[in-house]
Amino acid sequence: MGYIEDSVRVARAEYDFAVDGGGVGDIALRGDKIPQGAIITDVLIHVDTVLTSGGAPTVALKAESAADLNAADLISGAPWSTAGAKRGDLTATTAPVKTTAERTITATVAVATLTAGKFSALVTYLVLAA
Repeated sequence: MGYIEDSVRVARAEYDFAVDGGGVGDIALRGDKIPQGAIITDVLIHVDTVLTSGGAPTVALKAESAADLNAADLISGAPWSTAGAKRGDLTATTAPVKTTAERTITATVAVATLTAGKFSALVTYLVLAA
């Protein structure tokens, strides 16, 4: 039997407006994928450059289904409006998410396009032994 430390993994995904653009819709973040059957237990967001727009967009994060990592939040508020480390909505005290296939961490931009910003998402998950 393995130790729990062998089962805990962290996927890192990055968004940078200069590289990824900021159009309305889903933006697949660059970085690690989450494997099929993973149980996601926590999400941390590190905002390097505050997200901006000419309008009032929302940004959500997902892996398995819409906004399962972080709800659609206006960029004028948390977690997008200030630089630094933040907790996503899915935390160690909320219901975990289990992936049904390999998943890319995705940002969903709605209402208006982004014009700048840069952040990373750190998604902690468990891999069950086969």
